[in-house]
Amino acid sequence: MTSELSTGRVQNSGDGHIHGHGHGHGHGHSHFEGPAPVGPTAARVVVGLLIAIATAVAVGAVILWPNKQQVEIPLPFQNAGGGAVTTEAGTVVAQDIAPCGSPSAGRAFSGDPVPPAATAGGMDCRRSLVAIESGPNAGTRTLLEIFPSPGQPTLTLGAHVRLVRQTDSSGTPMYSFNDYSRGLPLALVVAAFVVAIVAVARWRGVRALLGLGIAFGVLVVFTLPALLDGKPAMPVALVSGAAILFAVLYLAHGVNLRTSSALLGTLASMLVAAVLSTVAIRMTHLTGLSQEQNADVQAYLQHVSITGLLLAGFIIGSLGVLNDVTITQASAAFEIASIDESASRRTIFASAMRVGRDHIASTVYTLVLAYAGGALPLLLLFSVMGGSVSDVLTGDAVAIEIVRSSVGGIALALSVPLTTAIAAMLARPQIGGPTRQRTGGQARQRRRGGRHAR
Repeated sequence: MTSELSTGRVQNSGDGHIHGHGHGHGHGHSHFEGPAPVGPTAARVVVGLLIAIATAVAVGAVILWPNKQQVEIPLPFQNAGGGAVTTEAGTVVAQDIAPCGSPSAGRAFSGDPVPPAATAGGMDCRRSLVAIESGPNAGTRTLLEIFPSPGQPTLTLGAHVRLVRQTDSSGTPMYSFNDYSRGLPLALVVAAFVVAIVAVARWRGVRALLGLGIAFGVLVVFTLPALLDGKPAMPVALVSGAAILFAVLYLAHGVNLRTSSALLGTLASMLVAAVLSTVAIRMTHLTGLSQEQNADVQAYLQHVSITGLLLAGFIIGSLGVLNDVTITQASAAFEIASIDESASRRTIFASAMRVGRDHIASTVYTLVLAYAGGALPLLLLFSVMGGSVSDVLTGDAVAIEIVRSSVGGIALALSVPLTTAIAAMLARPQIGGPTRQRTGGQARQRRRGGRHAR
């Protein structure tokens, strides 16, 4: 790709792919066999910029790579021995309502549970007999006693659950409810997603799914460990985002000038989003402590910056919508250039911007409604608190979503003209070049036709 781009011996097809050729375009054709070739200067600039950015990302990853230090497990997530909590599989095989206080509650046993003492005088509980299906006590049973109250799980007969296995002071295993077992249902949902994407997008969908896997790998292998290691949030988020964009865009859309223009536009927009996020968080004094997960991080991982987590979340969260808009704008510009070979860069830019304005209008709704949907439980609580609307909107929890939506919207709006301008430059060489070539070829053909007529 680099050698062909750098010499200018390339031609971009209707879908933005690059094809090398070794002959000129002044052969007297009455029309072109495809869109105009990309100029060598533009090609060299694109390749040079992307190589420089990729190099900077690689260097940044090396500098920010997390150390292999051990972080203690936070107290709420420890077992009795200070290690990670162990869970086992189980299935509810019987249920009844009976007095609480059975000596068998939480213990592994065979047969039926021991009834509570006659003098216990406890209240009635919904009791679930659970068959333990994994771990050292597989094949035995345990009893879960759940007192009906808000927030308690409602188990049903046949439900598959996960049980926390711990040991008491005497070393006896003890079991308690952890969560529902969602392995199979989740696998079916993901499988349906994969089938739908591949069935509609075919090989491009397969490549997009591979890119999604790489993005997840970047977050798990680099981003989260680096933040946990106390590395600065903005560089970590920018390096992570750039690495994800390189992989996702080129895998899903191919290595070509159209994708490269979208990549440059998205990288620039991501940088804008990073700057805007930093300024907005400082101006509005967002703490993030209104969110339970952030409060837990503040309490148990005190070396991790909560505002840094907010900033990284703003940056990485904006990538999806930015990628969607920029690749659409690049595709629109290249398609317009391929359909109308006489169109100048100004014409291509103006036409593609009309598409971009519609895209901005629809995507802003998507952006805001997505954040509002995620905050529905919070908004519901605020609606019954009786406070003023102003207090609700300016509170930390809601203000985070407002700032997140606003920053994403600004970056989205700026990404459209930026990407469109880059794509228009790459989709058309110097203004008038193709038209002059075509006109000269037509003139020579007319002259030859006139000589034959005479």
